[in-house]
Amino acid sequence: MPEEFYRMKRLPPYVIAEVNGMRAAARAAGKDIIDLGMGNPDLPPPQHVIDKLCEVAQKPDAHGYSASSGIPGIRKAQANYYGRRFGVELDPETEVVMTMGSKEGLASMATAMTAPGDVVLAPNPSYPIHTFGFIIAGATIRSVPSTPDENYWRALDRAMAFTVPRPSILIVNYPSNPTAETVDLAFYERLVAWAKDNKVWVLSDLAYSELYFDGNPTPSILQVPGAKDVAVEFTSMSKTFSMAGWRVGFAVGNPRLIAALKRVKSYLDYGAFTPIQAAACAALNGPQDIVESNRLLYQKRRDVMVESFARAGWDIPSPKASMFAWAPLPPALKELGSLEFSKQLLTHAEVAVAPGVGYGEEGEGFVRIAMVENEQRLRQAARNIRRYLQSMGVNSSAA
Repeated sequence: MPEEFYRMKRLPPYVIAEVNGMRAAARAAGKDIIDLGMGNPDLPPPQHVIDKLCEVAQKPDAHGYSASSGIPGIRKAQANYYGRRFGVELDPETEVVMTMGSKEGLASMATAMTAPGDVVLAPNPSYPIHTFGFIIAGATIRSVPSTPDENYWRALDRAMAFTVPRPSILIVNYPSNPTAETVDLAFYERLVAWAKDNKVWVLSDLAYSELYFDGNPTPSILQVPGAKDVAVEFTSMSKTFSMAGWRVGFAVGNPRLIAALKRVKSYLDYGAFTPIQAAACAALNGPQDIVESNRLLYQKRRDVMVESFARAGWDIPSPKASMFAWAPLPPALKELGSLEFSKQLLTHAEVAVAPGVGYGEEGEGFVRIAMVENEQRLRQAARNIRRYLQSMGVNSSAA
């Protein structure tokens, strides 16, 4: 018998799991851990969405197999959302498919379109599914920067010139997880032109489309004329409507890729539970005040976190979008590395964060902080961190 299965050999130990294990052990020991590690929303969905779930679940005929691509109503609701939000027209039959969150959608798309040995361009650092979804499917990853500056475009051109076989897929994720970087429509216009010139498919992860701050809405790549010729975009209801555990996402765009995704999913699953799909329709079609209130709440948390952490002695760039801050280690502690710093923060400050190296080697020197605790808890985290930093000889401002 072989020592290890082929795909297991291609999956390294999940670095973030090491910190997660320490956090679980600390909580089991009775410690009050302030968890800023996992991007798990602490807010409930809108009440009318929960009511719709309960209503449909009472129906005797709602408990059978559903449609793997999503019931017609949910696909129409997502097409309507794109029309309202981005001015993008989508055909619910050929250009929209429901997924079990954007994570499953990306993994299934990787299975649908990737052959062993294909080269995929993915950002580093990046959310793990952007690389490992394709590694599991047999592809080879070539890293490109996540920062959308001129170096990004030079890296894309070098990859096309010097990689054999030539890359066939590019992953983009803005607002970015973990770095919270954003782009404007001009970036996507340039990207679509580049993709057409180089015959590369673009997969855009727009999971944080509605968590933008300071009145600057995030664009969609599909707003670019002709983008549907080369692009598919993934969105999620996890953060927008605080429905992370419901696992509701979508892929929209190029009909050929959507058809391939539908075909693969038809073999793999029967779709989400019908009452969940009905409730997701209620979220997309119903009052949207929850979207704005969640956005303002996360913006307030961002401001509190950045200000209180700075007074504690840790300067963190203020993110423009997403529910994350991408924080460089305090300069005096940079030599610890992101994993050891995260462990020490958990042990000595009782604050959990995600080590940046868990998102790729270019994430070393950073940690990802999720704004999933209320303002009082964020201030408590800052006080705990201040004490830890002082114990390490790092000066801080008066709290």
